[in-house]
Amino acid sequence: MIRRAFVCLLAVAMAIGCAAAEVIEIQGTVAVENVTLAPDAVAQDVTIEPTATSMATPQPTAEPTATPEPTEAPRLYGLRIGIDPGHQAQANYDKEPIAPGSSETKAKVASGTSGVRTGISEYVTDLEIALKLRDALEAEGCTVYMTREVNEIDISNLERAEMMNELGVDLVLRIHCDGATDKSANGIGMFVRQTGEKQAESEAAAKVLLEAMSEATGAKARGVFLRDTYTMNNWSVVPCILVECGFMTNPDEDEKLNDPAYQELLAQGMVEGIARYFER
Repeated sequence: MIRRAFVCLLAVAMAIGCAAAEVIEIQGTVAVENVTLAPDAVAQDVTIEPTATSMATPQPTAEPTATPEPTEAPRLYGLRIGIDPGHQAQANYDKEPIAPGSSETKAKVASGTSGVRTGISEYVTDLEIALKLRDALEAEGCTVYMTREVNEIDISNLERAEMMNELGVDLVLRIHCDGATDKSANGIGMFVRQTGEKQAESEAAAKVLLEAMSEATGAKARGVFLRDTYTMNNWSVVPCILVECGFMTNPDEDEKLNDPAYQELLAQGMVEGIARYFER
């Protein structure tokens, strides 16, 4: 009797334990409904997938920064140009050799000409044109070296050549104005050495420069003249051109040469000539 009563109680307990709950929460997320297990059922492995955890709210991504377009270098970038404004306030008539190894000598710095109508000394006009040329070249990306930027200075033609030689510039422009007994003489002329170092390069550049300056100003192109009589040209080991911008002994051209607007045209003509010669 005791044994039979114990078996009955055990059967009741198993029936109660195996009744399926309406809802059983597993980890607070998954429910199992209406599961009935027979008393002698063998438990099976059951894999219960957890619910996906809540995703973080995506944050808006910043717009990518646009890659800036490459900036084009100025057309004369990298060129090194020397400018020699002719003469100076006080001439220096001490002598120096006209060329390396030469026994011939000339004054270190001559006085230059002056305006027949304006009365302005050439050295003043030369510097005004040279400074405008400097600014125009720098605006195009050139590195510019000046033999002088003031009138009150004493620097000989040989010393000017040595300065530019040491700098190793690509081209030297010597800015001058011309004079003649014939007051009708007018126009732009270029003077380069006839023999010696960098003669061919100097002559080639002078031809291109003359054409560009004549186009810019409307002035007569007088030509390219070969001379071995200019000290600075002869001592230069870099291409060197003496640019005669016009005649201050011609009344009309004298006025033009001292007009800031015309000086700008001269400068722009030289810039264009340099660009053409160096194929920029």
